[in-house]
Formats: sequence, C-alpha cells, structure tokens
Amino acid sequence: MTGDEDRATSGRRRRPLSVALHATRDVIVDLSELNFADSSVIVDLACLAQRLRAQGRTLWLAGAQPQIRSLIETVGLHRLPAVRLDGPLPVHP
Repeated sequence: MTGDEDRATSGRRRRPLSVALHATRDVIVDLSELNFADSSVIVDLACLAQRLRAQGRTLWLAGAQPQIRSLIETVGLHRLPAVRLDGPLPVHP
C-alpha cells in the first residue's frame, strides 16, 4: 500500500486483497510507503487476516510508518491472532 488509503480508494485495494486470499503462504503487506490510512483500511486488513487465519496463514504488516503503526495499535489490529506487526518476517524459499 502506498500514499493515502481511505474509503475513496477502497476499489484499488479490492483486487490485491482478493488475490491475497488465494495465497498458499503467509501474506506480507508492505506499509512502508503508506502515509495515511482511515478505518476502512483497518477493516479490510482485519477481514483479510480473519480469512487467512481460517486457512492457517498469517498476515504480516511490514514497515509501518509511526502514524500508521499508531493507528494499528490504537484499534488493536495487531492483537488479532493472525496478524503480526513488524518483527522478523518469514523467509519464503
């Protein structure tokens, strides 16, 4: 995700999130270039995490800038069972 993401940009997130649902491995979302996100982004990521968890997968949120990390922690997205915020990322062969 890059730039500003909100309800108005949800359409451009739809396809990548749909593709992620069919992943055969954990999913890594690079947040390093995301400058702004509203609650719609958090809801999308939470829904993705829930569906990945049902498949035995994890959603890794990588490189979140301080304001995005704060949002994630404020709403508790990082506490969902299938979500990992930063930390060591899985290495895929």
